[in-house]
Amino acid sequence: MSTILSQVEAAPLASLDEWEEDLLKRYPDPESIAQGKKTEEYRNYDAPVRDTVREFYRLNHTYQTYDYVVQKKADFLKFDKKEMSVWDAFQFLNQLVDDSDPDTDLDQMQHLLQTSEAIRADGHPDWMVLAGLFHDMGKVLCLFGEPQWAVVGDTFPVGCAYSDKIVYPEYFVNNPDYTNEVYSTKYGVYEPNCGLDKVQLSWGHDEYVYHMMKDYLPEPALYMLRYHSFYPQHKEHAYGHLMNAHDHEMFKWVDLFNPYDLYSKNPTPPNWKELRPYYEDLVAKYLPSTIKF
Repeated sequence: MSTILSQVEAAPLASLDEWEEDLLKRYPDPESIAQGKKTEEYRNYDAPVRDTVREFYRLNHTYQTYDYVVQKKADFLKFDKKEMSVWDAFQFLNQLVDDSDPDTDLDQMQHLLQTSEAIRADGHPDWMVLAGLFHDMGKVLCLFGEPQWAVVGDTFPVGCAYSDKIVYPEYFVNNPDYTNEVYSTKYGVYEPNCGLDKVQLSWGHDEYVYHMMKDYLPEPALYMLRYHSFYPQHKEHAYGHLMNAHDHEMFKWVDLFNPYDLYSKNPTPPNWKELRPYYEDLVAKYLPSTIKF
């Protein structure tokens, strides 16, 4: 029986897509800017229409602590919840279609196909196409009972001071780590330029899908998966002091991927019947027959 998103958790967002729509307001298509729209118009956090997003980030910033992230990784990265074929996994993900959303009836896989097809159309390597297809697979966390604020949202380091470049930074005052004598310092538990692989980011679908795929895809694809929601860095450049030279080099791939993630959606669904042979061959090239969740 299908499970719609509103049955998992309807508030504070009407659907997970609402977070992505908010991203488009904050980081609009450069072509829209060229047509005369001002970037400032997209960063008006006081508009009433954004109340649900504001509440989402209030919860996110209150509860994403260092200890919380460590605990969630210990729980979910055992991958002992479910094991499915790749295509059954997409059907599982498709249960997140929100019947209350009046703007789209595209399921999750169709959204992912739009991303991967845009990447393929531009002639990028096939492993990048596969990263596009899988980048939101971690949203199945909602189907395991996780709240929205622990699944989506802009990601950020925990265990060190929260940057004022993170969306709605004022809500961090409610976070227990905010006044911690170690976690509230610039470097916190980390060393300068230690490298992002040593940094704990807020828990969500990025980290989950990275660990799901880390044994199968090349490193540039894994950076795309792990950091595609790390907007405080790849859009705001707020955490360069924790990155090493290798991170900066690899973030060229994250920057390449990001526009496909944000700007590839359209109301016309991909033709899965025509695309299926290509994607079946692509998945078989890189992935095992079943995936553990």
